[in-house]
Amino acid sequence: TTATTQSTAENSRESDFIREIVAEDMRRGTYAGRVVTRFPPEPNGFLHIGHAKSICLNFGLAQDFGGVCNLRFDDTNPETEDMRYVQSIQEDIRWLGFDWGPRLYFASDYYEQLYAYGVQLIRDGHAYVDSLSDAEIRAYRGTVTEAGRPSPYRARTVAENLDLFARMRAGEFADGTHVLRAKIDMAAANMKMRDPLLYRIRHQHHFRTGDDWCIYPMYDFAHPLSDAIEGVTHSICTLEFENNREIYDWLLEKTQTPPRPHQYEFARLNLDYTVMSKRKLLQLVREGHVQGWDDPRMPTLAGMRRRGVTPESIRTLCERVGVAKTNSRVELSLFEHILRDDLNFRAPRLMCVLRPLKVVLTNYPVGETENLEGDLWPRDLAHVKDGETRTIPFGRELYIEQSDFMEEPPADFYRLALGREVRLRHGYVIRCDAVVKDPQTGAVVELHCTYDAETGRGGSQNRRRVRGTIHWVPAAASIPVEVRLYDRLFVAPNPDDVEEGKTFLDGLNPDSLVVLSQARLEPAAREFPADTRFQFERQGYFWADPVDSQPETRVYNRIIDLRDSWGKAQDSKAQSENGSRPQAQKPSQKPAAQDQNPQAAADDSSGDRRSKLDVREDARAADPQLAQKYTYYIETLGLAPEDADVLTGDIGLAEYFEAALATHNAPQSVANWVTNEVLREIKGGTVADGAWSPVYLGKLVALVDEGVITANLGKDLLQELWTSDEDPVAVVEVRGLRQIQDAGALEPVVAAVLAENPDKVAAYQGGRTGLLGFFVGQVMRKTNGQANAPMVQELVKSQLER
Repeated sequence: TTATTQSTAENSRESDFIREIVAEDMRRGTYAGRVVTRFPPEPNGFLHIGHAKSICLNFGLAQDFGGVCNLRFDDTNPETEDMRYVQSIQEDIRWLGFDWGPRLYFASDYYEQLYAYGVQLIRDGHAYVDSLSDAEIRAYRGTVTEAGRPSPYRARTVAENLDLFARMRAGEFADGTHVLRAKIDMAAANMKMRDPLLYRIRHQHHFRTGDDWCIYPMYDFAHPLSDAIEGVTHSICTLEFENNREIYDWLLEKTQTPPRPHQYEFARLNLDYTVMSKRKLLQLVREGHVQGWDDPRMPTLAGMRRRGVTPESIRTLCERVGVAKTNSRVELSLFEHILRDDLNFRAPRLMCVLRPLKVVLTNYPVGETENLEGDLWPRDLAHVKDGETRTIPFGRELYIEQSDFMEEPPADFYRLALGREVRLRHGYVIRCDAVVKDPQTGAVVELHCTYDAETGRGGSQNRRRVRGTIHWVPAAASIPVEVRLYDRLFVAPNPDDVEEGKTFLDGLNPDSLVVLSQARLEPAAREFPADTRFQFERQGYFWADPVDSQPETRVYNRIIDLRDSWGKAQDSKAQSENGSRPQAQKPSQKPAAQDQNPQAAADDSSGDRRSKLDVREDARAADPQLAQKYTYYIETLGLAPEDADVLTGDIGLAEYFEAALATHNAPQSVANWVTNEVLREIKGGTVADGAWSPVYLGKLVALVDEGVITANLGKDLLQELWTSDEDPVAVVEVRGLRQIQDAGALEPVVAAVLAENPDKVAAYQGGRTGLLGFFVGQVMRKTNGQANAPMVQELVKSQLER
């Protein structure tokens, strides 16, 4: 899956304007066939997801064109920089899947050479030492509509300037006494060209050079000259540096530094519900609004890594967003969809009860237990994962979710209630016979139930229908865990868009973190590596916090929930504000609040809000046929409850699903395509709006499940054919889109790619195993993306390791 995603991304990025420029330079031999890029962070904070786009672009360009990418730290401000930031940035880049090899540089490596460039500019009459104060320099610079005034020190002689600059370096002057400025044009339309500062005095210890220097180059001076020193050919940066290009070019021209790298600007990645300013991120950390740079709510790569986000999903996001010339904001829901799609294929399924309610099965023998079997993967993935299962101990006592029981349930409540039956996931049907309450508070603390021994998987009554299925864990064998439910850090898509008199901090989400300290997890979790990402059924995707979790005191972070519950909540809020029926409010919870009274807590995925879930439940309550289908889909077809819920909210969608299923009998697989891809195409309409037959959908899903085509190609075909009446099987054959799964046919292609890249082969064999993705991507490109990616990966490994 990872290799397929990577190859698709590489194919999709061929058309962006920067790659077209590089390709043209290669054709013309502009840099003698060389491509040298660089990622140049300042080591004054942790990288965030916005930096990921630049990382992927710069390292990706180098990979695509057979070049190299430098990692250079522009460490020109000793007051804010630290070695821990250097280390964290290197860790982030490696985590994303890139490696700079021996090409690690610092601007401080060039301090002596940069100083010499300053001397050269003075000698050539292009720079002078100015003794104005910072406030005076700002005043003399003028405004956008008013030209600046020359400093009274602009006329100093070359000899005076050389003498002062040398004495600045020698430490003779205090901070702020003098600066070195370029002598350009105080009336320039671009205010950055109005005699910009090149050097300033800072008696500050530098984390690499110590106290060797007390003058430090300005970023705009050191940055382009460092590019030139390193032989960078294509200087890629974000749009906010567009106005800086003129000063960069001026400096390169005046210092006559060959080769001359050219700067190209692209739109940065701005993600909704986040802030990307280092200053604001630092403020969040320093003022204690979050618990550090790696807080899982932060948009930093360290925070996302700790939360459990996969690097593959971030790379895919960067490719989907693409490289453009205009700034825009990216909807967080896009990233969440990509992340869910990635986790779906890598996260085995377990059950976890977040807010436990004890159940005693009064007719189950005391002291006895048995082992039930549960699927680790949904049916649509079983063929990929070899149908793996796990053992679930079952006995007299177990825990269920508090929200799965109600004393006085409404008509559309299909879970457990006094006198009602439900099925335990992977287990028996149980009936609630009695309720035990706390004598002081009146809270329900225990349920007494009976189980039907004939309704286990092998029982004669296993197909007996009940209206609800709930998850559970064994009381004695389950693992006590702490669960942290993370949500968006801000309540508004653009936290910087605030009313007058407010700041971005006013938009912090008070429910961005809820801590549940009494959760219980299936014992099968112990059988997996510590870094395994799980899907807790009905709850979301989780993984063990790499900082706080220990083998005996496990802490699980929610990476993301199963559905866009935030979008539902916002829909509900909008309906309420527009005069829809009044809604009961969810109890407010403070950040990092400990759930000290779990018996009284509301279920995270439910509530009284008028969401799409409510609408679907109302539809089933009004239509017995839909209600029957809901139960049938779960009990007989084995669908996940959330998929059954979506499919039975509308009779047309249910019938479309069943018609597709009649063509390709893979319930969960077909359900996934209907609830994700089909619903995305109809965009709030109905399946009747599309011309594409459900029979064709069944055929398409079969093509993907049988490995004839890739899942990504299948999604592209669905989007293309949705309004047509074309048979996907015929389209695949006519266009020659079948996956190449013949190892004999792929081996020569792999051999050719390795022969074309001997330096990378040597680097891989020398330990740079991250280059595996490069080789796979090149093979996929040569086969137009039709090679079976897992097979390619194995063939590449095999030939590299001979």
